[in-house]
Amino acid sequence: MDIIVTFLLLCGLIFFTGGAVGIIRFPDFYSRLHPAGKLDTMGLLFMMIALAFYKLHHFSLGDVLTSLKIIFIMVFVFISSPTAIHGIVDAGVNAGLTPWTIGDERR
Repeated sequence: MDIIVTFLLLCGLIFFTGGAVGIIRFPDFYSRLHPAGKLDTMGLLFMMIALAFYKLHHFSLGDVLTSLKIIFIMVFVFISSPTAIHGIVDAGVNAGLTPWTIGDERR
């Protein structure tokens, strides 16, 4: 069980690191939101699954309920994260931010 939990935590860390690098490296507001929304959600998925498995290590009613709460948190994040990213993009469009195009020198 510990090997599975460690593997899932490392996968989550890789996704979070990829998201951080994407936020730093991408050229504009809109392209930076992509790794922020996608990779952070996947990193959270792997890490929360690892925590749910780790909590089930000692099988009792309290541990099962805690794991179910963790799963409900994951469902909430999967519903709210795309909605929040869409709202941020919409706010950027309304504020007049233009997307980066090839040849733009602003960085």
